[in-house]
Amino acid sequence: MKTAAEKLIKILPGFAVSIVIAVVARLIESALPGHVVGASVIAIFMGMIINSFWKPKWLAPGLKFTSKRVLKFAIILLGASLSVRVILSVGKMSLLVLVFTLLTCFGGGYFIGKALKLNWKISNLISAGTGICGGSAIAAIAPVIDAEDSDVAYAMSATFIFDMAMIILFPILGRILGLSDMAYGLWAGTAVNDTSSVVAASYAFSEAAGDFATMVKLTRTLVIIPTVVVFAFVNVRVKKKNNTYAGEGKKVNILKLFPWFIVGFLVLAAVNSLGAIPAQVSGAAKEVSKFLMVAALGAIGLNTNFKDVKKAGVAPMLHGFIISALVVVVAIAVEWCMGLV
Repeated sequence: MKTAAEKLIKILPGFAVSIVIAVVARLIESALPGHVVGASVIAIFMGMIINSFWKPKWLAPGLKFTSKRVLKFAIILLGASLSVRVILSVGKMSLLVLVFTLLTCFGGGYFIGKALKLNWKISNLISAGTGICGGSAIAAIAPVIDAEDSDVAYAMSATFIFDMAMIILFPILGRILGLSDMAYGLWAGTAVNDTSSVVAASYAFSEAAGDFATMVKLTRTLVIIPTVVVFAFVNVRVKKKNNTYAGEGKKVNILKLFPWFIVGFLVLAAVNSLGAIPAQVSGAAKEVSKFLMVAALGAIGLNTNFKDVKKAGVAPMLHGFIISALVVVVAIAVEWCMGLV
């Protein structure tokens, strides 16, 4: 049996390379005008590029550790920066739009995925990335549905391309429609995927719109909690149906099924909601969480080859485009029905 020191030595190289990728990705993000591309997207593509030229076997243990364990730890830390009070601060109007956009993503995404003959994991990762919070949602759900690294890469690519278009088009469309700062912030906060893209698209319209869109985006982030739990159960049902569940023939062990890292996330979010976590500590935890998430996505990229992504064809991209377009239309339609447009 290996000692803790021996395990650490095996893990360190892959973990160190992932950290380096995260540092470089953050530097590239900060150097880009308006931070138009998030570090998480940059990291996963950097990893994929490196994988095409260099990926020694001795990196494997550390990459697996970073893409699984470190990722879960990053999600736990994220809870320290979230508060239930955020939901109240953005009001009932954002929750109403959010409900309709989520129904569009997961309801419409199910049928679109079927029509395009995508496997359910890729389809739902794309829907989660579009409906909740881009790369963070994809990263959070991937471990509980046993998604392949290539599935994560497909989903990230599909949501990323649409986000890039929305950064340019949203401010233009907002002005054409004559939206107020609040209406535009609500629209951008619910219809644009990744956090960095929401910030870029909303502050390009106005500072007030950017502030409101950011609060809406944080509300969307909280939906990660129930979504991860639901998909943990869905994964077991699929495994039982396909006779690949280890506990087949027995009752499902809920304690074994439950994604326990979400408990840590919930605990920190609850403590932060009570005001028990100082603002500086909360801010630091969020930054560390974001950085470790970027490192984890870099590790996922290192486990994914462009050839594998190419095999998926245009279907994931088409899925991402259709779902994202539907969300944009549904979000503005709900606002119109509410009298905000």
